[in-house]
Amino acid sequence: MNHRLLLIFMLVLGLQGACATPEFQATPVTLTDQVSVGQVYQGIRLLGALRLNDVQSNGLPLCGLSGLAWDEDAGLLYAISDQGALFHLRPEFDASGMLSGMQWVAAYPLRDELDQPLRSPSSDAEGLAIRNGDNGKPDDAELLISFEDKPRVVRYSPTGLWKGEERLPAPLRDLRNYRNPNQALEAVTIDPRWGVLTGTEAPLRNDPDGQIRLFRLDGRFWRYPLSSAPNSALVAMEALPDGGLLTLERAFVAPLRPLIISLRRVMLPADTAKPLPVRDVAVFDSSQGWLLDNFEGLTRYQGQRFFMVSDDNCKFWQATLLVEFELLPD
Repeated sequence: MNHRLLLIFMLVLGLQGACATPEFQATPVTLTDQVSVGQVYQGIRLLGALRLNDVQSNGLPLCGLSGLAWDEDAGLLYAISDQGALFHLRPEFDASGMLSGMQWVAAYPLRDELDQPLRSPSSDAEGLAIRNGDNGKPDDAELLISFEDKPRVVRYSPTGLWKGEERLPAPLRDLRNYRNPNQALEAVTIDPRWGVLTGTEAPLRNDPDGQIRLFRLDGRFWRYPLSSAPNSALVAMEALPDGGLLTLERAFVAPLRPLIISLRRVMLPADTAKPLPVRDVAVFDSSQGWLLDNFEGLTRYQGQRFFMVSDDNCKFWQATLLVEFELLPD
């Protein structure tokens, strides 16, 4: 082989290496120097945090994660992205039970009723919940996904196949009722008493500031007061076995202003006429030394243990952080 051919061969190898898809990595990170893994912070115990790198599988980038659901029967953590993708992950734990790693399992595009991959503006998946994820049958799980831009709640198989839509209450079916198409159905959960619940990121157009409505599919709703953090928005909620909700709020104003993430707790009474009494469980403030990003996904793992994940908006200067914590008794 002459020198010119050798040089071309080396350049080709170099380009292939530069363009090769990186391997999936889940790297432990420290969220704050003030609270170590295993220690208590306000109403939670921190059980570990990972940074997930931006990889691709099946042409789907692992970024923009906005919803989580745990499938106990399959031992899988499902994650959805606002790019219309569904990921299967499997958490790993160390000898003391702390979150130490994550295995990549699979990736699937979310599909429409014609079995075609979702395309914008229909692909902005935000909230995720699961049916039949803990009934001892590994093959009957069904995912519920709520969307922005084109508001709807859709039933999916764990491989992203469209199974049908839930019928939304009338105020949620009309895009004109939202203040912004990108502030639509951010959160969804399944309550054992009230069934499917969904909530908007921001108040509806004619609703007062600082208060959103949590809707049941029969049209009834509770008025949920947002936290006092500037520009706080509901981004996820998870039904609790005691009949309440654990909610996740994100307050973002500008890049140079503090990012505040709030975990809050509320009970859901039969009487829907009065605003809900909501209390803070744990508040994380980037100005107080916390490593934070755009946390949007929340799911209960086992017992009182939960995962939450940040949406990096597929931007290289943001991070996909996956955190495990334990909700402490009242």
